[in-house]
Amino acid sequence: MKKLLIFIASLFLVFSLGACGPKEEKQVEITFKQNKPEIDGQLQAYARAYEEATGVKVNVVSCGGSSCSLGDMLRSDYAAGQLPEIFPIDGIESYNEWDTVIADLSGETWVKDTELGFTVDGKIVGFPVNIEGWGMAYNADLLAQAEIDPTTLTNYDAYVAAFEKLDGMKAELGIDSVVSMAAGPGMYWVTAHHNFNSLLSNGLPYGDLSVVNALLAGNIDDTRLSEYADWVNLLFQYADRTVLTTGNYDSQVGAFLNQKAVFIHQGNWIDGNLTSATFNMAFAPHGSSKSNTDGIFVGAPAWYVINKEAPNAEAAKDFLDFMVYNELGHKYMVEEAGMIPAFTNITLKPKGKLSQSVMEWNQAGKIYTWNQYNFSGDFRDNTLGPIYNQLASGSATVEQFKDLFKQALLDNAN
Repeated sequence: MKKLLIFIASLFLVFSLGACGPKEEKQVEITFKQNKPEIDGQLQAYARAYEEATGVKVNVVSCGGSSCSLGDMLRSDYAAGQLPEIFPIDGIESYNEWDTVIADLSGETWVKDTELGFTVDGKIVGFPVNIEGWGMAYNADLLAQAEIDPTTLTNYDAYVAAFEKLDGMKAELGIDSVVSMAAGPGMYWVTAHHNFNSLLSNGLPYGDLSVVNALLAGNIDDTRLSEYADWVNLLFQYADRTVLTTGNYDSQVGAFLNQKAVFIHQGNWIDGNLTSATFNMAFAPHGSSKSNTDGIFVGAPAWYVINKEAPNAEAAKDFLDFMVYNELGHKYMVEEAGMIPAFTNITLKPKGKLSQSVMEWNQAGKIYTWNQYNFSGDFRDNTLGPIYNQLASGSATVEQFKDLFKQALLDNAN
């Protein structure tokens, strides 16, 4: 009986030691939602590498393009109490939507290594995703064949002459159009976002908001607007009609890739779609002015922000810090995603030819600001976008386009 009692007591001891022993820690997880589906594969791979290196699991969700609205997704997340640790903003409008949950990142280490952090009231609140730029991307080989020097394309009249010459050489060059341009529904980000910025900042010192502030106040420079309208009309006149009015991103980029157009109105983000290209390419300035404007539009396209209310907000900060200061992060940004890093400590250079061109313009200091986000997304997409579409479809003349555009700006100021 005594042996039995000793045995039972020993069993209790074993169970009690097991119950009091160390518990396996739950893995830290963060959710990262972003709006560039074209880099989803690269970002997913980087997240797996980060987990292997740190033990922190990163759930990447990509939502963008014409099939998914990240803004709508985030609003649903917020309503459900599931807003992710990391998500992007593209300017002051989206910052204002989420300002109550966005963390102050001023104390983060990476702040000292970039000039492009998103700043509000003297605080750094956004991590610059990368540097992007756009002008008029051109096929350097076709221009050489036509004996056109791209360095001369710095004003409206130079583009008129070049476009006329190229249009007369369609058969010889094997092209369908001079320009690959899209202006239909679903592509208003090309016109009412990127092209619109030509009116707002072309030819102005970097950071200059004089035209923006004037337009927001309803003060319109008729000469500047008229020259801009002529530029838009020129691009549309020399574009393939199908791509212009009904084309999507793939058809627009495909025409340039297949050398069926000499120019394309896009930015260096299309490098990933041009990996099979066999021709040289670079950027020329926009010709939206009679005066010379020797520069392209360069800036941070978006910023990652941290949801300070998320349970693993500190882990999310560590994830961004790792991207800047670890070789895995450098390789992801530059070699895998093909981005131009916004941080001075990163020395890797992208392979994409258009990205290299952006870097060259940036290093030369020949850059103009991205000012389109000083206007609301609703105004750009729902008011200006259809006006561009009217000109593209032929339902409005260039003079009517100018009048419609001017009235829209005046109404927006009221």
